[in-house]
Amino acid sequence: MPGPPRLIELPNGTPVWLITRYNDVQQVLTDPRFERSPVHAPDTPPIVDSPSLLDSRDSIGRQDGDAHLRLRRAVGRAFTPRAVEHMRPWVAEVVDRLLDDLVAQGPPADLVTDYALPLPCRVIHRLLAVDHVPTERLLHWAEHAFAGATAAPEDGDHARCELTDFATTLITERRSAPGDDLVSSVVQATDCEGGIPEAALVNLIATMIVGGHDTTMTMLSNSLLYLLTEQPAAWHRLGSDEQAAAVLTERLLHLIPLGDREERPGHVLAAAADVPLGGVTVRAGDFVTTDHVAANRDPAAFPGNPHDHGNLFTPLPKPSLAFGAGRHYCLGTWLARSELQLALHRLAGRLPALRLTITADDIGWRYGTVTRSPLHLPAAW
Repeated sequence: MPGPPRLIELPNGTPVWLITRYNDVQQVLTDPRFERSPVHAPDTPPIVDSPSLLDSRDSIGRQDGDAHLRLRRAVGRAFTPRAVEHMRPWVAEVVDRLLDDLVAQGPPADLVTDYALPLPCRVIHRLLAVDHVPTERLLHWAEHAFAGATAAPEDGDHARCELTDFATTLITERRSAPGDDLVSSVVQATDCEGGIPEAALVNLIATMIVGGHDTTMTMLSNSLLYLLTEQPAAWHRLGSDEQAAAVLTERLLHLIPLGDREERPGHVLAAAADVPLGGVTVRAGDFVTTDHVAANRDPAAFPGNPHDHGNLFTPLPKPSLAFGAGRHYCLGTWLARSELQLALHRLAGRLPALRLTITADDIGWRYGTVTRSPLHLPAAW
């Protein structure tokens, strides 16, 4: 349960303030006095021992101030709500083609390998114009690019180097021969912006290559498991009412954790000044970390049982923290929302009798990365 800020220790023994209440977490995420870059400065010992691209010192999520703003400006226009709305028709085409294949194949089917996984892969292939990269290669890179803290570093070193080399080559190619794709757009915007280190650009493009499908695949798989095992009545309304599907999508993003907190705890930030926070004073130089899952369960912000069927189709009383808040709000949020909403609404509309052929207790899980989802979802209709 969320509560006042309290001191805990990270696995390496570093003391850190754990922030769990909604208002407190939102304050940390929006107050510029809490900074990320000092935690990951070159001369600072690592606070969190994780090989994930997201925890790299070059990651956009580890930058503050002008360095962060320049990177966001370079890529942000491609993911605004208006830009994503322009993408929606061809995302819907991808969904419909997958559904055509699913119906033509007939049951049984695996909702992960036949639907949740190929959907975002095809979207990111088109968005970045990397059709020549096999899906299996993308998945291999993602597995190691987002490895959690418990993963053996040597297992993923080669894959991460391979992904970095690929992103570096892709940037060089799109600089010399730009096309109508997101990589070309980001490279051109970065060069025009100026002041962006090449290593930060490479990390950004590499993260887009693998992160563009990992988040959506994870959320879609977890949502299907939840709806088909715990909320079958919601499944029928989901398929018949597109507006209700939009509200339900927001609820699912809010309700179902994307990541594994054991593999990757929340971002660690450093206080640049003394900050009153939730009844305590965080001193300059203190570390804080936020628990978005606990904050999204805060009854002071989100009263009632979130699993009640009626609540699933009621707009959230406050913005969810599933994708963060403030200046570090996740860039791909609107695209992920659009993909998830279309995928769920059209699947439920096309296959109203869809059901899993195994119980939730028999589900095998994907572990070892910062996200967590079912390996397979065998289903029939």
